[in-house]
Amino acid sequence: MLRSGISAAKAVDFLHLLQNLKVTKRTGWIRCNVKGPESIADHMYRMGMMSLIAGDLGVNTDRCIRLSIVHDVAEAIVGDITPNDGISKEEKRRLEANAIVRIQEMLGPGSAAGEEIKELFEEYEEGQTPEALLVKDFDKLEMILQAQEYEKAQGLNLQEFFESTKGKFKTELGQSWAAEIVARRHAENQHSHES
Repeated sequence: MLRSGISAAKAVDFLHLLQNLKVTKRTGWIRCNVKGPESIADHMYRMGMMSLIAGDLGVNTDRCIRLSIVHDVAEAIVGDITPNDGISKEEKRRLEANAIVRIQEMLGPGSAAGEEIKELFEEYEEGQTPEALLVKDFDKLEMILQAQEYEKAQGLNLQEFFESTKGKFKTELGQSWAAEIVARRHAENQHSHES
């Protein structure tokens, strides 16, 4: 029989906290009046799938999936803070680091799960490992892919999301996938102007 490293009560408490990620809509989409915007959990899920399908890139795929599903976990406590919120990067980092400490406490002092979440969160934030660099690209890719989908479905112009990521992809895969998304967007825009 398999046994958990944390108590059922602590696990269920943490899982209830994650509900916040499922119901909290991403701030940038709300600000742009997107109807039915994705949640934080929706965003992380597709990043996890990006990690899964990326293929053999000489990185640890399992680690990329884990980084994807943990990178925004602090937002279950602090919410989706964006540059438009007037909160400095330093303050955002401090708030999120404190949230990770709270999550660790929730899972139990010294728990393996709490330690892994902290380690993954810090690895992503530092952006130094090949896995973190790739997942940071997936974070931006998922955003522009979602922007393209909202533009097509709702007739919006979400150019600012494409501008904010232009030239910021660090990996060859990130650059390639971004170019594909942008090319498809351009083709769709050309087609809609001709109609």
